[in-house]
Amino acid sequence: MKPLLIALNSISGLMLIRFTISKFAAWPVSVAAFVDMAKPLGIDPTFFRISTGFVIGYAAISFFTNSLILLLKQERNEKFKLLFTFNSLYATGAMTGALFSEFFLRSNPKWLLVYIATGIVSVAVVNLLSRYSKIPQLLRKNSTKVHLKAQSVA
Repeated sequence: MKPLLIALNSISGLMLIRFTISKFAAWPVSVAAFVDMAKPLGIDPTFFRISTGFVIGYAAISFFTNSLILLLKQERNEKFKLLFTFNSLYATGAMTGALFSEFFLRSNPKWLLVYIATGIVSVAVVNLLSRYSKIPQLLRKNSTKVHLKAQSVA
């Protein structure tokens, strides 16, 4: 499970880096999207785009940090566990905000962005479940029992 989580966190971070760059570099597609989304809020689209770039950039850093925590096997350390939880909650909030923006601020939601944001929220939720759910412990216990039974039969 851990290698999969490392890969999913890294992929999520890479995807969010791409979106951060598009906002800071003022790619035309990003500028047009934020002009459209800023109208209902009545705010400056450039400010909205740049501030969103910082929010998404920190979410990208959060996923990379989570990957590093898992890679260095520090997820049991209380300080790192707290950081892992905060990062996962932050990413969940940031991408939930992106989903709300797609549906409530855009004239027509871009479905590819909705799917990407939903996938990233799913990765963040799996991060939280992997730390606080009893499921991984139950899986370990069941696999140990199966292994012990296999050894006693042999």
